[in-house]
Amino acid sequence: MKDYYSVLEIKKGASDDEIKKAYRKLAMKYHPDRNKGDTNAENKFKDVSEAYAVLSDKKKRQQYDQFGSEGFHQKFSQEDIFKDFDINEILRGFGFGSGPGPGAGNPFQGNPFGGFGNPFQGQQRPTPPPPPLVKDLSVSFEEAALGAQRNISISRNGVVEEASIKVPAGIANGKVLRLKGKGHSDPHGKKQGDLHLKVQILPHSIYRREAQNVVIDAEIKLTDAILGTTIEVETLNGIKGVKIPAGTQNNAKLRLKGVGIKTSSGKQGDQLVNIKIGIPKKLTDEQQKHIEFLRGTGI
Repeated sequence: MKDYYSVLEIKKGASDDEIKKAYRKLAMKYHPDRNKGDTNAENKFKDVSEAYAVLSDKKKRQQYDQFGSEGFHQKFSQEDIFKDFDINEILRGFGFGSGPGPGAGNPFQGNPFGGFGNPFQGQQRPTPPPPPLVKDLSVSFEEAALGAQRNISISRNGVVEEASIKVPAGIANGKVLRLKGKGHSDPHGKKQGDLHLKVQILPHSIYRREAQNVVIDAEIKLTDAILGTTIEVETLNGIKGVKIPAGTQNNAKLRLKGVGIKTSSGKQGDQLVNIKIGIPKKLTDEQQKHIEFLRGTGI
């Protein structure tokens, strides 16, 4: 969607006189009488004329500034834009006579409005679709990691509709799923906008994500860290056994391959088991004696 201020090469806060001078300069530059057979110049001339038709009219300019380019074109057709706009009179003031004479380059030949009139008659620009309807979509950690099929209810234009959507495996938080034609209708009911679902991944009680890997904390006893053991942990693929080597240090990460976040190819990342060594806050008398004995051996 063209920005009328950019088309006229002016800033948004330009004065009426600056708008008029900008249009005069560009209209003279791209006028078909000066660029015979140049289609690009013809299109530029139409664009600057359309921009001037809006920005030179206080009411239209106010609407354009309020709604922006996209919103403005949803409310105003090309006929609305050129209503009460006499391009012939304007061009006469710029020294182009009273319209195209014999052999003159009129890019709007056959225009039923007479002379230059409405340059877009017979070639109406298509009405843009409404802006997308944006909604949040909450998904579980598992759904985001492995992918899922979800049924959702969409409320739009006063009607609730059921839809089935696919949550791609490995999707990241904040990504947008686009559903074509599932948004709002335009005021005339002719075009349907899209629905944008912004993915919000719900926090998990034990899992967290690092790239394509799942990270989980696992607490073990001090003696198990020293002597080694085997523990069981939860993964996206069910319960798995993890061998803890003797001498494992606090915050060591042990890797379980192929049970992490799925990729677009269907393969899975890994799961990292972050070891937390539990230090008892209180010892029995017997445990105290054993620990003191171990300390005496140099451990």
